[in-house]
Amino acid sequence: MKTYKTNELKNIALLGSKGSGKTTLAEAMLYECGQIKRRGTIEGGNTVSDYFPVEKEYGYSVFSTVMNVEFNGKKLNFIDCPGADDFVGNAYTAMGVCDTGVIVINTEYGVEVGTQNIFRTATALKKPIIFALNQMDGEKADYENVMEQMREVFGPKIVAIQYPLQSGPGFNSMIDVLLMKKYEWGPDGGVPTISEIPDDQKERAEELHNALVEAAAENDETLMDKYFEEGHLTEDEMREGIRKGLIDHSILPVFVVSALKDMGVRRMMEFLGNVCPGVDQVPTPETTEGVEVKPDDNGPVSVFFFKTSVEPHIGEVSYFKVMSGVLKAGVDLDNVSRGGKERLAQIFTVSGQLRQPVDELHAGDIGAAVKLKDVRTGNTLDEKGCDYQFNFIQYPAPKYSRAIKPVNESEAEKLNGLLTRMHEEDPTWLVEQSKELKQTIVKGQGEFHLRTLKWRLENNEKIQVEFIEPKIPYRETITKAARADYRHKKQSGGSGQFGEVHLIIEPYTEGMPEPDSYKFGSQEFKLNVRDKQELPLEWGGKLVVYNCIVGGAIDARFIPAIVKGLMDRMEQGPLTGSYARDVRVMIYDGKMHPVDSNEISFRLAGRNAFSEAFRNANPKILEPVYDVEVLTPGDTMGDVMSDLQGRRAIIMGMSSENGMEKLSAKVPLKEMASYSTSLSSITGGRSSFSMKFSNYELVPGDVQEKLLKEYAESQQED
Repeated sequence: MKTYKTNELKNIALLGSKGSGKTTLAEAMLYECGQIKRRGTIEGGNTVSDYFPVEKEYGYSVFSTVMNVEFNGKKLNFIDCPGADDFVGNAYTAMGVCDTGVIVINTEYGVEVGTQNIFRTATALKKPIIFALNQMDGEKADYENVMEQMREVFGPKIVAIQYPLQSGPGFNSMIDVLLMKKYEWGPDGGVPTISEIPDDQKERAEELHNALVEAAAENDETLMDKYFEEGHLTEDEMREGIRKGLIDHSILPVFVVSALKDMGVRRMMEFLGNVCPGVDQVPTPETTEGVEVKPDDNGPVSVFFFKTSVEPHIGEVSYFKVMSGVLKAGVDLDNVSRGGKERLAQIFTVSGQLRQPVDELHAGDIGAAVKLKDVRTGNTLDEKGCDYQFNFIQYPAPKYSRAIKPVNESEAEKLNGLLTRMHEEDPTWLVEQSKELKQTIVKGQGEFHLRTLKWRLENNEKIQVEFIEPKIPYRETITKAARADYRHKKQSGGSGQFGEVHLIIEPYTEGMPEPDSYKFGSQEFKLNVRDKQELPLEWGGKLVVYNCIVGGAIDARFIPAIVKGLMDRMEQGPLTGSYARDVRVMIYDGKMHPVDSNEISFRLAGRNAFSEAFRNANPKILEPVYDVEVLTPGDTMGDVMSDLQGRRAIIMGMSSENGMEKLSAKVPLKEMASYSTSLSSITGGRSSFSMKFSNYELVPGDVQEKLLKEYAESQQED
């Protein structure tokens, strides 16, 4: 392969909802450029993009696929991303390293919620976007209706580059209003016949052409002046204006294609090669220190690794983008993320499973290396003396969690290793070893996302696993003051054990006054604070301990042991064994023995006194509550709201956003366990949601009674 310089490179992400035809479009692109001799099909399981066993099993993309083509003197790197919302992390990765996004829309379905989510993310990342209306030959394809939807959702920035003379099964021709030509294909697609615009289409074509010229001129004062003076722009001037509009997101060009029949694909690729901005024309990426790093061949070598995959018969393949300099095969680089050196003995350009070794790759290019020693997704490798480090890919928060365990307990260690490796391949698979819940928790974007992980473990790695609903990280606290004392006494020959602790506990809130006096029944306790400890808890909240001992009833050297006893119970609350929080304790009296008192005695006395007081302080269980946002079509709003209310949700607000309804609510985590599956079922897969932790709130009385009963039963079983 020819070596391409930075100004000859374009990096493009293929984005869109499930079923929009991105993989088929990628096949047509590869075919048009001679990369492949024959186009594969999803049904045949022989596409360049979907080549992993799990993808062939399910019949659609699970992982993003890196591809490249040489076209009209340019090198176009493509990343084909899965369309299912469960695998949206791949789109976040692709948008992070690519310079332009092609959002593919199935013209039979129109603008779907997944399309809107992807567009919103691309806009936030300030990525140039073009739209490809695919399946123009579909039975239900309706170009005019989809364009109307797009203007409603995406606004007046939508600009047609082409329009079909007929959408639906009869689609075989279009008018290109940038070139002002008619394109027509035979039944098998491929090379079109290009001719002048028919008379009956000239008026409409001129109208759309003028709209395009105006949109292009708006982004350049010189072009605007010329347009007003002469009434037209040259083709090169229009390209420059459109390019600037793409960069500042003021133009959203729309193309029409049938990827399956290879109609319109080459023309769109010409636009990508000639008009879309290259790697040296988009906003400059920044390091973690905020330093701008231009894709400069003369700069220091810096390489960012954005994706890892484990492929049959090869092992680990690491994909990278050259951020600066010229990367040469055989070079030694410093891993600034993990430390140590790494030799890139060979570097490749890739198209799915096809890898071609190259001698060098220039700044902005995308490539791969195999079997590296110690490189992980997100690492940066630099030449000596350079300390660039990049971290510009931000992934969405997980929406679906399950506890996982091997069917054969002896394979637990093997499973943990595999989960760590699989997180490298898909960073949106999160793995947590929960000390609190005593479970291994895997988190992802939805049920199917985690089911895919399970399929790979069982079919590729031959380890049988099971999913169970994860425990909820409840918290325990108290709602009133209480007093208790406990004497620990043990005598079994020789030195004994003795410790007695008297304490008062009450709920803790920030800024509350210092303790003074308390009354329980007819007895009043006046306190004299000698010392105070504020202990922030790693699970949230605080434990505040006051030493109010007078007269040396307990030696100061035993106070730390008492605090340890208190922490024992904070780590395993008396009600359900959950973490306790937001309690303050006043140790005001006790007794000790000159011989038998020791640390363990006071630790046990403190623990048991605290347990008794806690139970008398009107204890309550707290549950985690999440802020949930749902985007759904208007016709499903009632069903979505009804379902949320059945999940103990508090509706916080409703609004409209780009043709969709947005519903905000606070929902207990317990009720969100299978929400992604339910929402998909209720709305036919047309909705999406996001969730993030909000706060802890008291559980209702009936829920608390149920939890206490379940805990008591589990303790009896143990």
